[in-house]
Amino acid sequence: MYNIICDSATSTLYMALLKDNLVLTEKYYNDLKGHSEHIVSGIYQMLEENKVQALDIDKFICGIGPGSYTGVRMAVTVAKMFGAFTKAKIYQISTLCLMSSGSSGKTLTYIDARNGNVFGAIYENGNVIINDSFVEYDQIAKNNYDNVVKNGEFRVNPKIVIEKASLVVEPDLLIPNYLRDTEAERNLHA
Repeated sequence: MYNIICDSATSTLYMALLKDNLVLTEKYYNDLKGHSEHIVSGIYQMLEENKVQALDIDKFICGIGPGSYTGVRMAVTVAKMFGAFTKAKIYQISTLCLMSSGSSGKTLTYIDARNGNVFGAIYENGNVIINDSFVEYDQIAKNNYDNVVKNGEFRVNPKIVIEKASLVVEPDLLIPNYLRDTEAERNLHA
């Protein structure tokens, strides 16, 4: 069974190709503005390097945010298109869960959302302790945790990601988890 994992919601574009939980290729691109240049070509390269055809993919696991508005949409759109043109089933996972998957113990995981705010959560081995939320950093940091993982400084445990991802029954209905309005929407209402 071949699986692809892809998340573009943070400044790090993460992609992996696995066969039966064995990582064949794993890529971390640390360039927020370059995700659009790397996401499709990166998937193509992973497949080509491993002599795997797109039609061989059984699962496409997509990080759905929260995080960068444009970044979240990229992975979700690629997952939808991949599912539409292959037999792959589409799965979703919280970007914060994905980010915390490589850390042990209770892990405060966050993405800077500016002005003292973060998209944050606390996970322990892929299990939610405090749900993904848009919150002031000081509020979430008051909680008990063993480790901190933040945007740009995380390692993924693909096995936990595969275990914690949930099937998207209707891939056309897959929507990003933004947790707040876009800047344009906030400015419109101001």
